[in-house]
Amino acid sequence: MEGLAVADIRTRFESSFPKIGIRPAIDGRRKGIRESLEEQTMEMARSVAKLFSENLRYPNGEPVECVIADTCIGGVAEAAACGTKFARENVGVSITVTPCWCYGTETIDLDPSIPKAVWGFNGTERPGAVYLAAVLSGYAQKGLPAFGIYGNEVQDTGDMSIPSDVRDKLLGFARAGLVVAYMKGKTYLSMGSVSMGIAGSIVNDAFFQEYLGMRTDYVDMTEFVRRMEQGIYDPAEYELALEWVKKNCLEGPDNNPDSIRTTREQKDKDWETVVKMTQIARDLMVGNPRLDELGYGEEALGHNAIVSGFQGQRAWTDHFPNGDFLEAMLNSSFDWNGIRAPYIVATENDSLNGAVMLFGSLLTNTAQIFADVRTFWSPDSVERVTGHRLEGHAENGILHLINSGPATLDGTGQQERDGKPAMKPFWEISEEEAQRCLDATSWRPASLEYFRGGGYSSDYLTRGGMPMTMSRINLVKGIGPVLQIAEGYSVDLPEHVHDTLDKRTDPTWPTTWFAPTLTGKGAFRSVYDVMDNWGANHGSISYGHIGADLITLASMLRIPVNMHNVPEENIFRPRAWSLFGTDNPESADYRACSNFGALYK
Repeated sequence: MEGLAVADIRTRFESSFPKIGIRPAIDGRRKGIRESLEEQTMEMARSVAKLFSENLRYPNGEPVECVIADTCIGGVAEAAACGTKFARENVGVSITVTPCWCYGTETIDLDPSIPKAVWGFNGTERPGAVYLAAVLSGYAQKGLPAFGIYGNEVQDTGDMSIPSDVRDKLLGFARAGLVVAYMKGKTYLSMGSVSMGIAGSIVNDAFFQEYLGMRTDYVDMTEFVRRMEQGIYDPAEYELALEWVKKNCLEGPDNNPDSIRTTREQKDKDWETVVKMTQIARDLMVGNPRLDELGYGEEALGHNAIVSGFQGQRAWTDHFPNGDFLEAMLNSSFDWNGIRAPYIVATENDSLNGAVMLFGSLLTNTAQIFADVRTFWSPDSVERVTGHRLEGHAENGILHLINSGPATLDGTGQQERDGKPAMKPFWEISEEEAQRCLDATSWRPASLEYFRGGGYSSDYLTRGGMPMTMSRINLVKGIGPVLQIAEGYSVDLPEHVHDTLDKRTDPTWPTTWFAPTLTGKGAFRSVYDVMDNWGANHGSISYGHIGADLITLASMLRIPVNMHNVPEENIFRPRAWSLFGTDNPESADYRACSNFGALYK
């Protein structure tokens, strides 16, 4: 569809993506020392740039771009020239590389808002590790936390390969740093206000501004009514969308009592309304040049939003069809216009869940599942109710992730990688996989006791066997934001077991059976403890075990992590964090975040 193609390319990703700046630092002493190191130092920078461009992509699927300083940096003049170039080239992440001793505070990057790291080459001929220690000390002293990267094994001087442990740290740092850089200056769009007293939908502008560098913007849900009644949407796209929906969105059985069940005529009108709502929500987020052609120049601009939330309940849903369709389709990697990057829309305007959905999406370039963390089912409870004993990943119990709003259709698990269920970046998804996700989803007429205005809810069952990470941000008065993380797996249950458990709640909603990985300590002594320590009623679920990247990202933003089950050897934070204590990393994390404060405060 021409209208959306223009909106996606020219509006959604019209601002340039942040680049990674690479700073080759060198011993400034000339007449022999510097000259002998120039090529090796520059080659380190080029090898890191190659690593990033081959392994990292922007949300639109294009390779990440790197900018290398014009010269090696041996002192303050060259450091300043590099800073000028980086500002001109939209560099949002900085990494310094060196095989040798350099002059610490003379060569460092002083921009306080840019995530920074230093790779000191582990070689015996030149003291790259000495510079690394000295410069990280300087960063800590100046209150500029930086990540230190130092290989476990000694390399020979001419060895320009990047060891696997260094590679993992470089990529982990870069992935998180790019998220920080990309969020800066973007918008959380609140469509409506507070839903049913859910604290996360009290959009906290200070959190978004001070921790994420984002602005918040607000529209009342009456804007949807205005645009529907005045025709402020692309009518050609609407006709295409409605035809596609009739063909691809299977309508499921109506569970409502006969006494309140809506007519076929009303159901058809609801389909028309929810399709328009989807178009409008997208246009509100990113704009649509097609609206300008229709005479609506202001509306065509959108709100520069990379994440949004739709209040829905109850101000909207007591009278109009619910927002489940718009949220499910926008959060998916495909719609009537084909396969494309998912939008991030939080159910019930839960902005804090929207924030971690954004984190997960930007780290992985995949869609995210929004769900209630609704029920802990112990093995004994499952056996009592169904006669089945849980086994495999589920043997210690499971969490029923289900929501009275939708979840991305990618969450069906109908995409595959190496023959196993997966959720993939949009550029890896085939037409066949997108169709399988649609075919695995039925659209059930909304439960009218909950949603008096009608509408449709997406109903599917997530395939088991996917590695997944559940996360959540909570705001705590006196502390600020805290992040919690639970890695685990989606699990399959026998059909009769799923049906029995599912029907104890509302079977019109999508279900993911999730088994967190236990560590035997803290909040991960048991699955019950995970549920008992979860800080809110919602969670964001990402494909893959991305807990380590979330921890790295949180440290950049100065958000402490209050629970996680990530192996200790995978945790990567700025070197200064160890100066706040090494015996209890969780406590040190809190102290470091409190000391350095929010990134943009």
